[in-house]
Amino acid sequence: MKYVATIGLEIHCSVKTNTKMFSPSKNGYNEMPNTNVNEIDLAFPGVLPVANMEGIKKAIKMASALNCKIPEYFIFDRKNYYYPDLPKGFQITQNDYPIGTNGYVDIYVSKEHKRIAIHDIHLEEDTASLDHYDTYTLIDYNRCGVPLLETVTEPCIHSGDEALAFLDALKRIFIYCGVSDARTELGQMRVDVNISLAEENAKELGTKVEIKNVGSFYNVKEAIDYEIKRQTEILESGGKLIQETRRFDENTKTTIHMREKVEAVDYKYFKEPNIPPLRITKELVDSIKKTIPVLQFERLKKYYEEYNLPEVDATTIVKDKDIADYYEKVACMTDPILACNWLNGNVLSVLNKELITINEFKISPENLAALINEVVNGNISSKQAKLVFDKMLEDNKDPKQIIKDLGMTQITDENVLRPMVVKLIEDNMDTVEEYKKGRNVFNFFVGQIMKQTKGTANPSVVAKIFKEEVEKR
Repeated sequence: MKYVATIGLEIHCSVKTNTKMFSPSKNGYNEMPNTNVNEIDLAFPGVLPVANMEGIKKAIKMASALNCKIPEYFIFDRKNYYYPDLPKGFQITQNDYPIGTNGYVDIYVSKEHKRIAIHDIHLEEDTASLDHYDTYTLIDYNRCGVPLLETVTEPCIHSGDEALAFLDALKRIFIYCGVSDARTELGQMRVDVNISLAEENAKELGTKVEIKNVGSFYNVKEAIDYEIKRQTEILESGGKLIQETRRFDENTKTTIHMREKVEAVDYKYFKEPNIPPLRITKELVDSIKKTIPVLQFERLKKYYEEYNLPEVDATTIVKDKDIADYYEKVACMTDPILACNWLNGNVLSVLNKELITINEFKISPENLAALINEVVNGNISSKQAKLVFDKMLEDNKDPKQIIKDLGMTQITDENVLRPMVVKLIEDNMDTVEEYKKGRNVFNFFVGQIMKQTKGTANPSVVAKIFKEEVEKR
């Protein structure tokens, strides 16, 4: 029996603002617990929340980037429940009117286009973080009140690879738009996975299993792959799945039962009385949309369809918006594939070695393109270009000037090279005969000319002349 997995994801992502969503406390990662807190975060009596407008604008920006429908009003709700990480006894969130609904994200899965439907995205405040030990639990309120965007997909994902591709695309949207740094290692992006298996062509979905708070994207894929295997084995053996919540164990790469989930919790939602609705004007939305850059999917589409870049190279470039911007400036002035090779090879090597960003890189896009064009036009060899590249890092000069200073201009004049080739052939007729018999001695002749000219002869021109002269004999 063949089973089909149906997966929906809920992604919580911290929003990058100077202060928290409803208090003036600093919004920033701090290893020292309980230092970014104040009376509002700790729910002291009589305190009132004030909405962070920057958080609201970034929520609108993200909803727009996800192609969502945006409501007329920004409205907050109260989600009532008690847990030690929630000092107020309720969470300020959005329930009835999320900032974005019915959106989508276009992604590539192994260069195949797929559209992931977004049910909604809504803005809320994060909870405190809990550190559990054998006999006690510690609470860190630094995270309490940090603005948080929750993105909920439709159940339209069918494999771990699709989930991984979507999560990476979503992370890039957050980063490209400047909404979040989306660093999973700091807990800025956390994922809940809902997965069910059903027989192929079944009209209804199978029993839903939830996997809570998966901390890395690769663990999401591992959890999905494990659950598909686990649920398949249960169904094939005649067993019955239960609706439950599980957690992912990073050490064993398995999911572990936490609790059964029979029915939804009644959170008794109602409108947050202390924060009035904010009207979202078309002018505000349009002004925010203008600040959204070209996103990952559009760039990949261009790299695949126009530039013919391999998948691994294209995906490496789009991981960093500034690097992608730099690449595109170079690619529009020279051969895009050569520009890709230079960027992913020489340029990234320098960035990694010197621990700098592309914005700190000394060679401008214009100068890198000019260097590549010197190779394309046959003025210097690839080997010489690497020497010029290193010199550009030192002097930050125009590549043409460096080539002139080093006397590297290639000899392309056939009238200069032909006599040298003819003499070499006449001095090595035995080797020429071996070449005619099919022996691979061609590189010997090119190499000898390159040696005589100290690497300044154009290898392509030398090869052309050699073949012409051999055919005469």
